[in-house]
Amino acid sequence: MSDTCAPEMGRTNKKTLNNKTLSARIDALPASAGLWRFIILLSLGGFFELYDLFETGYISSGLLAENIFHIGSAGVFGISDQAAFASSTFLGLFFGASLLAPNADRFGRRMTFMFALAWYGCFSLLMSFQNSAEGVIACRFLVGIGLGLELVTIDTYLTEWVPSHMRSRAFAFAFFIQFLSVPAVALMSWWLVPQTFFGLTGWRYVVIAGALCSLVVWIVRKNLPESARWLAQQGRHEDAHNVVSAMEKRCGVANSPAYIAQESTAELPRKGTFREIWSPEYRKRTLMLTVMNFFQAIGFFGFGNWLPALLSGKGTTVTHSLLYAFFITLAYPLGSLICSRYADKIENKWQIVLSSLMTVVFGTLFALQTNPVMLVVCGFLITYSNAWLTFSYHAYQTEVFPTHIRARAVGFCYSFSRLSTVFSSILIGLILQYAGTQGVIAFIVVSMIIVMLVIGIFGPKTRGINLENI
Repeated sequence: MSDTCAPEMGRTNKKTLNNKTLSARIDALPASAGLWRFIILLSLGGFFELYDLFETGYISSGLLAENIFHIGSAGVFGISDQAAFASSTFLGLFFGASLLAPNADRFGRRMTFMFALAWYGCFSLLMSFQNSAEGVIACRFLVGIGLGLELVTIDTYLTEWVPSHMRSRAFAFAFFIQFLSVPAVALMSWWLVPQTFFGLTGWRYVVIAGALCSLVVWIVRKNLPESARWLAQQGRHEDAHNVVSAMEKRCGVANSPAYIAQESTAELPRKGTFREIWSPEYRKRTLMLTVMNFFQAIGFFGFGNWLPALLSGKGTTVTHSLLYAFFITLAYPLGSLICSRYADKIENKWQIVLSSLMTVVFGTLFALQTNPVMLVVCGFLITYSNAWLTFSYHAYQTEVFPTHIRARAVGFCYSFSRLSTVFSSILIGLILQYAGTQGVIAFIVVSMIIVMLVIGIFGPKTRGINLENI
């Protein structure tokens, strides 16, 4: 359907036509330096979110060495404190994504974005000064709430501002920026965790660095524009026109059309509800993405957060496992950068399927290796496939819902990736204890096969299609 055709369900009114015109203007934005600077600025918040998220697996050895964390039944909840730490992180992410993400539909992408960034930066800083497992785990839960809200908001923000012809490429490049945080936190942990400076142990400096930098980014990003699509959805058509005009100027577009005031008979802004994501129009998509998120998180975080422990289970020392993990995690940014060259040439649903298949193949090979070089090679390729999967499904799940329920629907579906990790973090700890690294990898492989099947069979096509027509 073309941009000038009437949308489905017969909503042929001035507001809809204005939204179509607005959508066409966004889709016509050139891939200029100005647009890429906006994408980079938006991605900086994601950098420190992923830094904060991935430090879960890297600072645990320092917490154990300082006798703040304990293993096995000596832990706070009768299980390993590392498992409780990871679970509290993802429980917070679940609440942030499921309960608070709808606020991005209510209050706007920009305000929600800035609030979440400040929230998790402050509580992360507070966590660095805790001296008990209870204090660390409680702060980590609060950090997770901010992270869950921020990650959903970034995805909706990016989708609504990027032209349809470069959505996947923009997501791939955004995750290249964000994933630079993973080797950064791995390298900092390898260097700092065994050290003590000025009476503070090294894991605290790893946390402090991420918290302070995220607060600096908060100051830098105060001038980000609101989503034009969200403004139009709220009936603020003149504001939407103004921000699109400003973006066109930033991108080098010489002339922007003049604003035409809406008639008083224009349709009132649509308010999304939770019930709507279960309507016949969107029910299958909601179920598909809920299942996909539940199982992809087991593969992604099961490997990423437990990588040092999986390598230690292969017989490497703590120092060597952290060093090997650093080289393996280089695949996160490199994979995203390489994928950005072909991201827009393949349907997102098939990119999700192929990246999951890649995890299955190299995950199986990783479980069979004992040679350090082959462990790093297989680990690198698993991480590459995880990077490919990540930007693909982040772009995909924001494409398949309309603007007025986008953050609500994505937040709900995405929250199941966090909920699954709450339980899988504990389960992986038990599997690692009783079945070793091979058992954990088998668990990951089965999960990724389920992702392949649900997306391959039920996923709609989205490549190059205007958001309003998907």
